[in-house]
Order: sequence, then structure tokens, then C-alpha cells
Amino acid sequence: MSTAVDSVLVEPVPKLLGHVAVPGDKSISHRSVLIGAICDGETRITGFGRSADTEATITAVRALGVEVYEHGSDTLRVFGKGLRGLRGPGGAIDCANAGTLVRLIAGILAGQAGETFELRGDDSLSRRPMSRISDPLGRMGARLETTDGHLPMRVAGAQLRAIDYALPVASAQVKSAVLLAGLYAEGETTVVEPAPTRDHTEHMLEAAGASVTIRPTSVTVRRAESLSLDEVEVPGDFSSAAPFVVAATLVPGSELHLHGVNLNPRRTGLLEILERMGARITTYNRRAIGGEPGGDLEVQSAPLVGTTVSAEEVPLAIDELPLFALAAACARGESVLRGAEELRAKETDRIEATVDALRALGARARGRDDGLAVTGVPARLRGGRISSRGDHRIAMLGAVAGLASRDGVRIEDAGAVAVSFPGFFELVDGLRRTARTRSRWDE
Repeated sequence: MSTAVDSVLVEPVPKLLGHVAVPGDKSISHRSVLIGAICDGETRITGFGRSADTEATITAVRALGVEVYEHGSDTLRVFGKGLRGLRGPGGAIDCANAGTLVRLIAGILAGQAGETFELRGDDSLSRRPMSRISDPLGRMGARLETTDGHLPMRVAGAQLRAIDYALPVASAQVKSAVLLAGLYAEGETTVVEPAPTRDHTEHMLEAAGASVTIRPTSVTVRRAESLSLDEVEVPGDFSSAAPFVVAATLVPGSELHLHGVNLNPRRTGLLEILERMGARITTYNRRAIGGEPGGDLEVQSAPLVGTTVSAEEVPLAIDELPLFALAAACARGESVLRGAEELRAKETDRIEATVDALRALGARARGRDDGLAVTGVPARLRGGRISSRGDHRIAMLGAVAGLASRDGVRIEDAGAVAVSFPGFFELVDGLRRTARTRSRWDE
């Protein structure tokens, strides 16, 4: 692997072998700091997933008066101010590129009666829709002023009222914003989902002592007087493990083990999709990690066949759908993704970015209004050059494609991976070195 200024060349490998541990789950890391900030007393977080996004969350709660002590790279102590103890910093809170942060913290700030806050983000975050949270929070009595439906956004805390809210689009971020605001609202706040989404917020609130009722298609939270979280152990991030799962599936002769991964079924839709395509993935050493289902994965290379991913599956694999498209490009036959309009509202238009990247590497792919279609060929892609467009998921797609290609892949704006996985390319390079060493032993 060679690098230039924000450009990385990932060369092909003969096989992928070894053991991998990935950083702590980004979604849970965000929530542990945010909920810890409104708890009484200290919350100790171990296995924290450090990234540009989660660093922004630490910075944000510090701006609100919360003390956060860092011990090494993955242990934090958060000294909460209680449910109603956050104070406006006198300046804008910078949410950087963190969509989870801006939407969840808005729900918390909406309940800080008498305080006013301003939320800002980088150019990418400022293009993402904020009316999804300003509308339901406004119905609860909060005063949110967006900039034409986007950031910057002003949040004036208020006395809130409970609502029943049916999500128009399946979104864990919007669900979480309403549930967090519900902690401050008189009565019971219920969120109804059109499809299941990740459920980390409701389970962490339950662990902190909130009154939460979790049903298959809805969640209810009641007004709380205090929360106490104490300890949070963060499992490995499935979205960070996913690139290596796909790489080991595509590169012939591979056998890769990934340890301590979050296997919450509302996060692991990609595993079901890949197994339907013929992937050889074994889960072992199942155990609870920080209250979440977890375990280890063994991935062996396997020939794949095309499949269709339905709208119902999209929320369970939303961050991994570009990787599904890459796997489809190397599978036999046609694959189709439907009901994934949400991908067009991510850091970039991920449908367009994925299709353009795959075409640049020699694959046959075409976009649809709500997804994409890929005609796969069971062989290594040619390789080539792609731009991440500043999107960490597209940069990771490029790296996996490079490992599984004939000629390698150069990724422009590769530094985007730092949003979720700063050490990603170092880990990729370590696996390549292992592969070269093993190949010499086999000669």
C-alpha cells in the first residue's frame, strides 16, 4: 500500500489470513457520552471507538459544561450534569461531520428549558436534512430554527409535551432524538417505526434507569427525574468489521477471524445478505458485550451468487450497502437493491457514489431512484482509481476492492476514513504484510 497526499493505493493480495479486532462501536460510543452527560455522577466507558465523529461528541458535551477525562485511547470518564444541568456555551456547538451527534444532541437540548443553543457542522453535514428532527421536536414544544431545513440550527429548550410519532422514514437517529426529548416531556412519548432500526438508545436508556417499553415496532419512554449509567463496555463496531468480512469473502483462499464484534441483529443485516449469496461466515464464542449481543466471526472465501435486497432489509444494513454492491459485482448474476432512497441523504449521494466507483473499477452497475442494480462476474475486478467524495464508506469500499482486484485501486480523499475508523488503512496494510509473509512460507 502506497500513499500520496490524501491518496492511497491498495494493491491486491493473494489471500487474507489472521485475526482482527476493530474499534468500539461508533453508534454506542456516541450514545454513551451523550447519555452519560445527562446522568448523575460518573459514567465509565471502556472500549470507546475513537474517531473524528466521536471526538466531536466529546468536544460538544465539554462545551455544555460536562467534564470528560480520557485514559488512554479507549477509556473515558464522563461526569454528568444531570438531566437538566446542561448550559449554553455562548457560542456554536461544532458537530463536524457527525450526523448521529447533531440529531441526538438536539433531542437532549430541546429539554434544557431556558437555554438556547446553536448547532453547526461541516459542509457535508450542513447538506443533510434537519427537518426530520425539527418537525417532531417542534410538535413536542421545542423551538428549533433551521437554515432552510439544514444547519446551522438554533435550539431553544422548553417545557416539552409527550407525543405519539410515526416515523415517515426508518431512522434510528430521528427515533433517538424523539426518545431523548421524551425524557423531559410530561406523559409518555411513543415512536412508531415503519421498519426496525438500531435500538442502542432505548437499551442504554433502560440501563440508565429510564422507564422504557420496547415493542417490535414501537418504543415508549416516560418522563425521567434522573439517570445513572455507571459502566458502559463498548463492543467492536460491526460497520468497521464489515469491510474485512467482505474482503475475506472475495479474496480466494482467505480465512479471517474478527473478534469481539457487536452482533445486534438490528445492525447485522449484511451478514444475512452475504450468507444468502453463498458466503461462508461462522459466528462463535457468542457472549454479551456491554449488554449487547456479541461474538467472534470466522470468514472464509466463497463464490457468491446475486440476490435482491428489499426495502425491509435496508435499515438493518444501511451503512454496509455499498459493500453489498461491491460483493454483488463479484457474484454470479444480477443483484438488485430496492427501497434505499435514504442512501442519497448520507455524507454524499451514496447510490451515485457507489455506482460511479464500481464502474470505474470495471463493474457493471447502474443506479435507480431507490437503489441500484449490479450485473456481477465471478472474478476479480480490474481495479483503477476512485474518489471517496469525502465519504468514509466509499473510501472503505475502494480499499476492499483494491484487495480483491487484479491491478489495485487508488483512492482519492482516502483520509475520509478517519470519520469512523482512523486506523483503517494501517490495519489493511498489516493484513497485506501478513499475506505476503504467509505466501513466502507457502513457496
